[in-house]
Amino acid sequence: MRVILGLDAADEGAALVGGRPYRTLRQPLSHVGSLLDAAAPQPSRSARNHLLWLAHSQGLDASRVDAVIEQAGLQSAARRKAGGYSLGMRQRLGIAAAMLGDPPVLMMDEPFNGMDPEGIIWMRGFLRSLAGQGRAVLVSSHLMTELQDIAGHLVIVGRGKVIADTSTRELLAAASGDRVRLRTTAAPEVTTVLERAGATVAADGTGTLTVSGLAAEKVVALLSAKAVPFSEVSAHHASLEQAYLELTRDAAEFQAEAAR
Repeated sequence: MRVILGLDAADEGAALVGGRPYRTLRQPLSHVGSLLDAAAPQPSRSARNHLLWLAHSQGLDASRVDAVIEQAGLQSAARRKAGGYSLGMRQRLGIAAAMLGDPPVLMMDEPFNGMDPEGIIWMRGFLRSLAGQGRAVLVSSHLMTELQDIAGHLVIVGRGKVIADTSTRELLAAASGDRVRLRTTAAPEVTTVLERAGATVAADGTGTLTVSGLAAEKVVALLSAKAVPFSEVSAHHASLEQAYLELTRDAAEFQAEAAR
């Protein structure tokens, strides 16, 4: 993101916005808005004055400042000094700054950081609405649970290399595979029946088994025919977090010992 915005130099290749280097853009905030560092505003300056300063640099008037303050939900705190803001409020201020030029492209680094539950819900809806308007929205985050329901396309990076570049739906489908989860009080009997049918069965120690290699309908038919008790059968749906951990298992740079 810093390379795209011209803050860092690329070792090779080129990063372009709308086919042009960022440094050549006139009124760049009308082309791309960014939130990279929520601590960037001068702490002794009020939020509104910070935005007025940015707007002046882009030839925008005060009405646009008031519009983005309202959009970010900062009306009651706009005249307070940014240094007294919580991290969540600074995130909102950064979003207001990114929206000043009403750009078609937005880039945000960890926008959920410091948000309270209400702020997280607002952020989800806000990002969805921006994408729904036809804007390109690039979000960098480690919070998989927040991205799973809002991201349409994923680029997963490990140790500086692209590991996956695909739609969220395709990644989750591949990670889910053909696995089936079932609950039973007769795990040994279930395991025997299904393994004889060619399945692979893994137990988690709580009475839940994960079955690979057989469809749910086949599992039900086999267990019913053998009168083996079970209480629940469902297709396994991997979470984005599970898919991410599986993909980056060999690319994690730092790994702590598991808690005992």
